[in-house]
Amino acid sequence: MKMIGLRAIRKAKGYSQLKVAMDLSISREALSYYENGLRSPDIDMLLKLSSYFDVSVDYLIKGEEFIPQN
Repeated sequence: MKMIGLRAIRKAKGYSQLKVAMDLSISREALSYYENGLRSPDIDMLLKLSSYFDVSVDYLIKGEEFIPQN
């Protein structure tokens, strides 16, 4: 699964892959794999990324916030 919002929010904040990877104690390669859909993060990592960037998991995956439909 390619995480469309992950790359977008990282770039919007002006963070390098290396900075984010170091802050989250993962390899830069792992972050690159997440951004390019070559590897999917586990639930714990999704939650860490969500908290780190202060966005929803939906945003990280789809590049847009969840909007409930009535």
